Amino acid sequence: MHLRAVYNAAYRLTRDVDRARDLTQDAMLRAFRAFDTFTPGTNARAWLLKIVYSVFINQYHHHRRTPATHSIEALEMQHGFEPVSPATPMPDPWQPEGWSEPVVREALEALPEEFRATVLLVDVEELSYEEAAGVLDCAVGTVRSRLFRARRLLAASLRAYAAAHGRLPATTKEAP
Repeated sequence: MHLRAVYNAAYRLTRDVDRARDLTQDAMLRAFRAFDTFTPGTNARAWLLKIVYSVFINQYHHHRRTPATHSIEALEMQHGFEPVSPATPMPDPWQPEGWSEPVVREALEALPEEFRATVLLVDVEELSYEEAAGVLDCAVGTVRSRLFRARRLLAASLRAYAAAHGRLPATTKEAP
């Protein structure tokens, strides 16, 4: 039921289809194993997203401690082999929520991870500040602060893009 939300969150955190699939699988496995800790009547999607974020952070720290390796696909491409496409590719996770404009996607991806995760949880997944704070394991005030800063960064990025492409004046006047 919430698999799509889990995958979308994983994709936005990893910015890679294969890593998002792995993260989704790892998170769902962890959720299955920890299902007895779920409190009935609470927001299951928020609980699952907390698991996704937790697994992502754990993997991030693990990858920082391990030496870099090269994937077989990268080596094959380097030597001129055609990459094998999956039998049933996942649809673009940005499309269902209306994030189809490449400039919006790029602006979101350019945000620092903690800001991107906050926007993902509050604005995209529509979790409350309290639920997002639970997922991110921080105070509600931190969620509000990160969201405020993230929205300002997004607005500045999109405003600069619009001005550069003749959609807005380069400078805007403040209302008196």
